[in-house]
Amino acid sequence: MNEALRETPQHKPRPMIDLLVSIVIPSVILMKFSGEAHFGPHQALILALAFPLGWGLFELIRYRKYNFIAVLGVISVFLTGGIGLLELDPQWLAIKEAAVPGVIGLAVLFSTRTRYPLIRTLLYNDKVLNVQRVDERLQERGLHEIFEQRLLKATYFLAGTFFFSSVMNYIVAKWIVVSPAGTEAFNAELGRMTLVSYPMIAIPSMIMMMGILFYLWRTIHGLTGLKMEEIMAVSQADKK
Repeated sequence: MNEALRETPQHKPRPMIDLLVSIVIPSVILMKFSGEAHFGPHQALILALAFPLGWGLFELIRYRKYNFIAVLGVISVFLTGGIGLLELDPQWLAIKEAAVPGVIGLAVLFSTRTRYPLIRTLLYNDKVLNVQRVDERLQERGLHEIFEQRLLKATYFLAGTFFFSSVMNYIVAKWIVVSPAGTEAFNAELGRMTLVSYPMIAIPSMIMMMGILFYLWRTIHGLTGLKMEEIMAVSQADKK
C-alpha cells in the first residue's frame, strides 16, 4: 500500500493548462466551429465538452483526486452536454450553472457538522499550510478551541464565495444564453458565457478565496506567533 502511495504522482497546479483546456479551447470550438460548414452544433458541443471532461477525468485518475468538488465538476460537464444534446429549454442551463456552486456551498456548511469540514480539504490542509506545526503550537498555548471558532467563521466565508458564484452564474447564463439548445447560436452563446464567466466570476471568487486564506494566516499568526514561512507548507523539494 505504501508503495502504491509513493508511485502516485504528486499533483502540481497548472493554471495556464487548466485555463486553456477548460475554457479557451472549448469556447473557440463552440463559437467558431458550430456551423454546418464545420462540425455542426451537436458534434461541436460534444468535442468542446470532451476537453474539460477528458482533462478532469485524467486528473482524477492520474492523481487519485477523487474529491467531492472534482467529481461534481465532471457531472456538471455531463449535464451541460445533456441540456445541449437533448435540446432542453435554456433556462435549465442557468439552473444548472447556479446549482453546482450552490450545492458546494451547502456542502461546505453541512460539513461543519461532520468530522471532516470541507475548509480543511480546500484551505487548511498540509499542501497549503504546515498544519502539524500550527496544531502543536495551538495545543501548547491552549488556544485550539478559539482557533476552531475562527475556522468555523472562515467556513461561513468560504460558503459565501460559492453562493456568490451561484448567483452570478445564474445571472450570466440568463443574460447570455437565450437561443434554443441544439443550435449553432446556442453553442456560440455557451462559448461566450464560458469566456465571460472567468473574469466576472472565477477571478472574483479566487480573490475572495485569497482573502479567506489571508484571514486564516492572520488568525494563525495572532494565536501562535508563527511567522509566514513557518505557517506555509514546505514541499519535499524545499526540505531537501
